[in-house]
Amino acid sequence: AERPPLYNVTLTEGWRADAAVSAALAWRREAALAAGLSHEVERLRFEWSPDLGVPIGSGRLTFTEADDAAFLAVFGRIAEGSLDAETRRGLAAYGPEAAARKEMDFYLDCPGERDWWRLAHTADGTLVGLAIPSATPYHPNVGYLGVVPELRGRGYVADLLAEITRLHADRGAEVITATTDMTNAPMAAAFRRAGYRTTQVRMIFSAPE
Repeated sequence: AERPPLYNVTLTEGWRADAAVSAALAWRREAALAAGLSHEVERLRFEWSPDLGVPIGSGRLTFTEADDAAFLAVFGRIAEGSLDAETRRGLAAYGPEAAARKEMDFYLDCPGERDWWRLAHTADGTLVGLAIPSATPYHPNVGYLGVVPELRGRGYVADLLAEITRLHADRGAEVITATTDMTNAPMAAAFRRAGYRTTQVRMIFSAPE
C-alpha cells in the first residue's frame, strides 16, 4: 500500500463518561500512535429518516446546477477558514488549488449522481456556497456543503442542509446519513436543528500527509 490504512474505532455518544470505554480507547490510541497513525479526528455520524420531517429552508436562496469549473472555484473558496479537519489537512499538504481539486474529485468518485449538485445564490445573484447531495454504497448522504467566508454566520448552512435533505427525500430516501468533525460545532448544531440524530462517534487515526 502507498499509505498505511486508516484505523477507525467506533464509539457511542457520551463515551467519555464511561471509564471502561475510555480505558479501552486509550490503549488503542497508544497502539495507533506507535504505528505512525498520529493524525486523530473524532467524527460524529448523523442520520435522518422521513419520520423526522423534511427541514424547510428560509426561501432566501436559489439553487442551480453548474459545470465542474464553477464548482471547483467554490470548493476553493469555502475551504478558506474551514473547521473540517480533512479540508484543513488538505490545504496544508497540497495548497488551495490542488486541495480543492482533490476534494472535488473525491465527490465525483462517490456513488451519488453529479447532476444532484447545486450552487446557492441570494436573490441578487450573490454566491453563497454549494450543496452536494451524495451517497455511500449503502445510503444517500449529505456529501458536502459550505458557505463562502464573507457570508458565514448568517444561517445559510441551514438552507443548504435543507436543500440536500429535500432533494434526497424527493427521491424517496428512507435514510440519509451525514458526518462532521466533533470540533466543527456549527455544523453539528445545524444537523441537530434540522432533526438529524447522532447515531455514532468514530475516532479515526491516520498517517500524516
